[in-house]
Amino acid sequence: MSRTPHELLGEAIAHLDALHRHLERGTIDDETVADAVSLRLASMIETLQRGATELTTDLFGDEWSVIWAMRNRIAHGYAWIDIATVRATVSEDLPAVEATLRALLEKTASDES
Repeated sequence: MSRTPHELLGEAIAHLDALHRHLERGTIDDETVADAVSLRLASMIETLQRGATELTTDLFGDEWSVIWAMRNRIAHGYAWIDIATVRATVSEDLPAVEATLRALLEKTASDES
């Protein structure tokens, strides 16, 4: 059974919430925190990919290929992950992505009621 966009958005947000909890435990300079944040970031991206294009290219346009490339860097374990790239992604790019996802989650919740 395929999942609705609302369900996938909820899962993606759950990964983001976990990512934020990891950051509350320490900075991304800590290897354990960096690994946990990277895993949740990749999981969030992968969750969106399982949905229709409304959760990927329709929502993020040309940026989706950049977002997916970040997931690939993390998921395919290229021996190490550039922590500076993860840090920049989390501090500079993630807030806008998260705001977009939370707004769409709210909209899809009202659409389903």
